[in-house]
Amino acid sequence: GNANAFTGDNGRKSVEAVAAALAKAAGVPKSGIWLASTGVIGEALPHDRIEAKLDALVAALSPAAVEPAARAIMTTDTFPKGAGETLDLGGVETHVAGICKGSGMIAPDMATMRGFLFTDAPVERTLLQKMLSTIAERTFNCVTVDGDTSTSDTLLLAATGRAGGPPIKTLRDARAKPLMEALERAAADLAQQLARDGEGASKFVTLRITGAKTD
Repeated sequence: GNANAFTGDNGRKSVEAVAAALAKAAGVPKSGIWLASTGVIGEALPHDRIEAKLDALVAALSPAAVEPAARAIMTTDTFPKGAGETLDLGGVETHVAGICKGSGMIAPDMATMRGFLFTDAPVERTLLQKMLSTIAERTFNCVTVDGDTSTSDTLLLAATGRAGGPPIKTLRDARAKPLMEALERAAADLAQQLARDGEGASKFVTLRITGAKTD
């Protein structure tokens, strides 16, 4: 529950400390550690408390731990938010999964949302970023809960390549379109869950608009 925002040099040092400690605990390069935080603004991050738990967290890593991860990032959320599916990508079983958190201080361009999307498809980084930017505009960046923005928002998409096969480098690759569609379905599902869980919301209504000239 700490945004680590408006904390100056101390905040940067906290990020460096957590990233270095996690890289060591997980045995991965520090450059591969990405941090996201949300909560109270202007309060120093007690990074030593996080560092003290990293060995235990790394030891507990499991492919089945998606729901605990979704619960761990909750703040004022009333339920954990997750989505995903399995698809056939050129004859290879491929997976898409995502978790997010958010229920208040949500306005267009995300605000206090935290979103993490994953696929085991082998996608080249530049194309992955292009996919995510397009998907975000049509899903998460359309959500408004209360019109409030904040200092903090994060949406990350990771492609591990563990499904195997040659890298997907362009949208002309036959695998690119079905993968992007699956990622967008997951993102749209998560974005709607944000709206459902909006602070004070008691109804969820869908309007289907046709015939418009542009999005």
